[in-house]
Amino acid sequence: MNFSMRTDPSTCFVVADPWLVRMLSLSVEPVYSNADPPRAYHSKCGHHLSPYQRRKLHLSPEHCSNFYVEQYGKMFFPNLTAYMSSGPLVAMILARHKAISYWKELLGPSDTLVAKETHPDSLRAIYGTDDLRNALHGSNDFAAAEREIRFMFPEVIIEPIPVGQAAKDYLNLYVTPTLLKGLTALCKEKPADPFIWLADWLLKNNPNKPKLCHNPTAEEL
Repeated sequence: MNFSMRTDPSTCFVVADPWLVRMLSLSVEPVYSNADPPRAYHSKCGHHLSPYQRRKLHLSPEHCSNFYVEQYGKMFFPNLTAYMSSGPLVAMILARHKAISYWKELLGPSDTLVAKETHPDSLRAIYGTDDLRNALHGSNDFAAAEREIRFMFPEVIIEPIPVGQAAKDYLNLYVTPTLLKGLTALCKEKPADPFIWLADWLLKNNPNKPKLCHNPTAEEL
């Protein structure tokens, strides 16, 4: 698990699953420097990451130790937990398709000094100060994302996303039959706006749409 922090504007922790991704972003809230992190952050990510949930909290050193339990025993662990418990945090869950690879690309190298040389436009190069306080965090896999979101947002329900044969079976059973009928009808109609037409067709022909049953009264029989 990559971890990251910065002393000045913000520390963002992002956890993401590989498909429709939920990412956890944590921001330490001292005084902002002459740079405006939210503005730069949204200029890079705003059109591609959707906010899912947001909360402000202040973690105790014990909570930070639990959050970074995988780093326990390493030399930087005391400094890490001390910094992350030094002030209030803003935690956000952000969502995007395949966000793990996308977010890592935006982050740049974990060492801020390296990032400034090799990826000067990356978020860590802009906001990081050193290898420890490198501004942002990105989970390595879905399991890490799941754990970290549950830690910060215990009320959020994260359902497993089917993959491989399980995903194919689900689509073949619940989606493909109706979708193929809709696409066939679409090809016959050739509407000017095929997306709107198909959306309307799917709404009208949704096999799961509730059906109203009319029970005749005694007078009608």
